[in-house]
Amino acid sequence: MSKRLLIVDDHAVSRLGTRAALSDTDIEVVGEATKAAEALAFVEKSVPDAILLDIRMEGGDGLNTLGRIKLDHPDLPVLLFSGYDNPTYVARAVALGAAGYVLKSAPVERLIEALNLCFAGEQSWTREELRRVTGALATPRMNQDIDVPLTQRESEVLRQMALGLTNKEIAKMLGISYETVKEHVQHILRKLGVSDRTQAAVWAVRKNLV
Repeated sequence: MSKRLLIVDDHAVSRLGTRAALSDTDIEVVGEATKAAEALAFVEKSVPDAILLDIRMEGGDGLNTLGRIKLDHPDLPVLLFSGYDNPTYVARAVALGAAGYVLKSAPVERLIEALNLCFAGEQSWTREELRRVTGALATPRMNQDIDVPLTQRESEVLRQMALGLTNKEIAKMLGISYETVKEHVQHILRKLGVSDRTQAAVWAVRKNLV
């Protein structure tokens, strides 16, 4: 069975380390990309058997890249590979159809096992990962086509929340105070009828806000 892998990561050390970790396996790294545009261009020319995709990249958010890949190649396995143990990222990855999520701090064996599951057409999510986001994905409000009256600023804050940014990062990104961001987040959760940021992120994904 073919095991052609595309690595998408903007850190050269990470790409080299991944190649080294896979050198003694039957997985063939057929390409590398450092940003979203390069990854999409590669897939259009030659579809690999799986993609190992970083999340925080200078050339664009990896989860947005996942969504774009899945539009044209819904059956192409994409494994998220991140240094961030962020439940919002995990929730978005599940909602967007990723085959799994592996932390860069995980043992090499975990990465290889997850990739082999992807190549076999199976999911590599662990029970713990799915348990963390099951509540968010199952919230009744998530399955209802309801228009929520968010202000423009609340929509901007929600997009940044769904991208996994903290309140401090959102404040810096939007040029507003930390306390103002906290207030917007509280309003957003109340309007959406959800209890945490992960649920809000899932709602944003399903409404195509990110």
